Amino acid sequence: MSMADDDEAASESVARPSGPADATAAGTQGHSDEPHAAGISGRLNWLRAAVLGANDGIVSVAGIVVGVAGATAARGPVFTAGLAGLVAGAVSMALGEYVSVSSQRDSESALLSKERRELREMPEDELAELTGIYEAKGLSPKTAAQVAAELTAHDAEAAHLEAELHIDPDDLANPIQAAAASAASFIVGALLPLLAILLPPAAWRVPVTFVAVLVALGVAGAVSARIGGSDVRRAVLRVVIGGAAGLAFTYGVGHLFGTAIA
Repeated sequence: MSMADDDEAASESVARPSGPADATAAGTQGHSDEPHAAGISGRLNWLRAAVLGANDGIVSVAGIVVGVAGATAARGPVFTAGLAGLVAGAVSMALGEYVSVSSQRDSESALLSKERRELREMPEDELAELTGIYEAKGLSPKTAAQVAAELTAHDAEAAHLEAELHIDPDDLANPIQAAAASAASFIVGALLPLLAILLPPAAWRVPVTFVAVLVALGVAGAVSARIGGSDVRRAVLRVVIGGAAGLAFTYGVGHLFGTAIA
């Protein structure tokens, strides 16, 4: 073969469109690092819960310490009230999350047991039910029956849990993990107003705490809005204005009643 023929063959090779196999391989390679929606959803849910827990810690403890600071300039009562609020809030968050997630896990486990029993005792009815699910999604009766039959032959339990219950038996909610995460996020948020009220001189405690808390709430609002895909400016304004009003109210209550009782 001459050099001209070699050049022509190389040109044809470059110009020739890739086949399905090449497209599949290219697509797999091009999207190998793309995260899947299920994994993203799980991580975003945990991140959202952590942000909300930290926000609760900021608001709750800030209200307590600012209220006490309105009644007295002594550091001891402010520290005691703030620490008590931090511990009580963390325990409350952990217990509430543990009970809630435990109830969810119990419900999911009961559904799993029921579905497994039905697959053992009435496989034909379950196959018909799976076929109906895919028909409702828009498949023709023939295609739906074929899809249901092939998925059942491959893994009947997994097919039904995914299509009917939307449950992954290997990814059930963990109540202990959820409780620990909620308590930890609350503590992280609560430490900010507690340190902000204790570290500055007496005359600067309340102003510094106000600024620190509002900045932290703004950051939490922005992160929460980013996670949820909502308007960041609106979320930040809403949480900052609400936080400022709450702090002003608790400070006024502490100053008014603390002075009256003293």
